[in-house]
Amino acid sequence: MSTACEPASRNESRDAAGPAGRIAEHLKGGWPLSLDYSGCQTNVMRDDQLALPASIVTIGAFDGVHRGHQELITRVVAEARATGLPAVVWTFDPPPKVFFGKARQLTPVSEKLARIARLGPDYIVLSNFGHSYAARSPADFLADLSRIGPKRIHVGADFRFGARQAGDTDLLARHFKVVLAPPVLCERGVTISSSRIRALHESCLLSEAASLQGETAPSALLCGALLTNDMRYEESFDVWF
Repeated sequence: MSTACEPASRNESRDAAGPAGRIAEHLKGGWPLSLDYSGCQTNVMRDDQLALPASIVTIGAFDGVHRGHQELITRVVAEARATGLPAVVWTFDPPPKVFFGKARQLTPVSEKLARIARLGPDYIVLSNFGHSYAARSPADFLADLSRIGPKRIHVGADFRFGARQAGDTDLLARHFKVVLAPPVLCERGVTISSSRIRALHESCLLSEAASLQGETAPSALLCGALLTNDMRYEESFDVWF
């Protein structure tokens, strides 16, 4: 149960109206969709929709899209631009820890997509994480990855995949070139993580949590647009943060 200090109602209300709600509705059936920030378009695809000859990839739950996630995704986008390859962010909804009841979700999927898109990847692959997905073997996930031709995959050192978390970075590195992302430390010298942010929420230290998450004042947010086949919304994404 949420305490009075936890921003649960704030998060839960974001998908109810405004651009966040529209993206949530399109995720139910309007695939694929595109998010556009200042002319930089990011295509959001299901994991069975995208095929690429080559790409630079990062994979993770990215719950909260905190400063550590942002640095990782920014690094991937920069490498992709330098090599002339598309940048792909592969993520899951809900995050596996949330699905298994081990953690509280920091951001609804529509906000997560917006925060990732602002960093400029060409594609976001969104896998629906449920019982059947959780039961898939590591080999199944590796086969999925092979469809987008990863030249390099950036992940955290604790990355796991497949049923019972049987796949790890060593297995991933047998099939692809893997780059382990270094931890990003906050001003106190503590590693920035989704778990740390959740702990701060539980302790009612919301300002510190927001600082680690890299939340921006509404007046400083970029303007975004949701692009679909038949309509375009152009609104401030202030409501998301």
